[in-house]
Amino acid sequence: MSDDEKQIRVLIERWAGAVHAGDLETVLADHAPDIVMFDVPPPHEGVRGLDSYRDVWPGFFAWQASGGSFDIVSLDIVTGGEVAFAYALLLCGTAEEFANNPGKRLRLTLGLRKQDGRWTVLHEHHSFADESLEPGLD
Repeated sequence: MSDDEKQIRVLIERWAGAVHAGDLETVLADHAPDIVMFDVPPPHEGVRGLDSYRDVWPGFFAWQASGGSFDIVSLDIVTGGEVAFAYALLLCGTAEEFANNPGKRLRLTLGLRKQDGRWTVLHEHHSFADESLEPGLD
């Protein structure tokens, strides 16, 4: 594992831990001022800029405090000189949801940029599979 991969892994694991703990300042710490996030809930055009990104977290923290989880299951990282991306699967749900659907995973993709020797998250995308469609049906 390269040094860049190690740095990015630490960054993402620290971020996920902060999300789990409801620590907003650490959630924001490694995100670029011009972050773009496409999230599961609206707005459909995404969230743009660090202030708008900051605004989405209190509602999620409140949901999580009522029994939700946010834990990395797998994490893969691909690096290049000044850009990288990571993709992960997370347990994000309640105990009841996992009892009903043990395979449910949140899909996470992050785009990162290295500036002045420091990695920051420039793009973040969360999604769940559309379970309303049966596999193999067109």
